[in-house]
Amino acid sequence: MTLAGVTVRIDGASRGNPGPSGIGAVVEFGDGRTPKELSAYIGETTNNVAEYRALLLALEEAARHAAASLTIYSDSELLVRQLRGEYKVKAQHLRPLHAEACRRLRSYPEVRILHVPREENRRADSLANLAIDQHRKG
Repeated sequence: MTLAGVTVRIDGASRGNPGPSGIGAVVEFGDGRTPKELSAYIGETTNNVAEYRALLLALEEAARHAAASLTIYSDSELLVRQLRGEYKVKAQHLRPLHAEACRRLRSYPEVRILHVPREENRRADSLANLAIDQHRKG
């Protein structure tokens, strides 16, 4: 079944940069199904790595649905501009993550990548921080 589109809202959190990190994503379906919320602790890493890992997690879920289009919302200006080709990926450790994200994005007929203020990305941010909090509680 082909959906009108899938929307993903992503965020990565790192306490210490590098430090304990979590990722969060909300995947919304064009057919009105209940959005899927994803959250995971990813260990000690940087905020930028967490942002990319959140995107890859969301793309993994989105791939399970034959979407005609994909819209990505992120409050990471770096990630958005790198994916749009406006910024080069200078950090060596981000290059494999960027390449994998681009590879996965090519499978969609239409992709929009939008930067949003942090306030408009609250749920994904909450999910990323929840993953860190739950890991610390053990």
